[in-house]
Amino acid sequence: MKNKFVVDEKIETLRLDKALTLFDSNYSRVYYSNLIKEGEVLVNGIKVSPSYKVKNNDVIEVSYKEKDSNLDLKPYELALDIVYEDDDILVINKPRGLVVHPGDGHHEDTLVNALIYNQKELSKVNGINRVGIVHRIDKDTSGLLLICKNDFVHNEIAKQLKDHSMHREYIALVDGCINCNDGKIVGKIGRDPSNRLKMAINNQTGKEAITHFKVLKRFSKYTLIECKLETGRTHQIRVHLTSIGHPLVGDKLYGGSTYIYDNGQLLHAYKLTFYHPILKKEISLTSEIPPYFQEIINNLN
Repeated sequence: MKNKFVVDEKIETLRLDKALTLFDSNYSRVYYSNLIKEGEVLVNGIKVSPSYKVKNNDVIEVSYKEKDSNLDLKPYELALDIVYEDDDILVINKPRGLVVHPGDGHHEDTLVNALIYNQKELSKVNGINRVGIVHRIDKDTSGLLLICKNDFVHNEIAKQLKDHSMHREYIALVDGCINCNDGKIVGKIGRDPSNRLKMAINNQTGKEAITHFKVLKRFSKYTLIECKLETGRTHQIRVHLTSIGHPLVGDKLYGGSTYIYDNGQLLHAYKLTFYHPILKKEISLTSEIPPYFQEIINNLN
């Protein structure tokens, strides 16, 4: 498979391997770096290094090269908290602090590496560094994550993500008191131009994003809510709640308070509902709030 991208001035001076992850985030920076070194990426028709700084109007041509095995992924010894498993699908309860797939700063200690260690058969639709991965949750978000064992099921589940028939629900603790009992947040999300690590509301060039929420309990300075994703953009819940003035507790990147918790956002993916493409039935799974999260809630009562 081949693709062509044209650089605009917004990403000038970025490394080539990093810039490619912005054009197509289905592959990691490590994957692109390897492609560049193998001569599968041309800039204006010329081979360059991964550290090449892109310029406005550069034409980048990428020849994607899939690998047939997982042998270059180092196994990571980690017991998986398996909530559901059959011949086609695996659903795990991801702990806080675990990165889903290899990328910047995490090449050997990710969920993908743990899947390799546990000798799971995995789909290869999204490339070698994302075997099995059809959707993600952030490093410091805990909860349910669906893994695909073959390409057919992966593509079918991806369709459900695209048409919003796969439902993902979260429990979150946010700053401040939300006065309404429920609501719907609509705001297109794109990369924050002032901080490449963040996403932001951008109704001009961002991608459509919709989050529904319902208040579960109010405290004097915080609110416990349930969130349901209608779309699945990067950092969607974190960005949307920040946009209405109620960032997630512990979310330093988006301005959340750290007085009662300072180890990442208090966000747990507690429910996952999907249609099994092989068994031809709907499956709904739940996961309890982690003990550290529940203890914080208890202390607020």
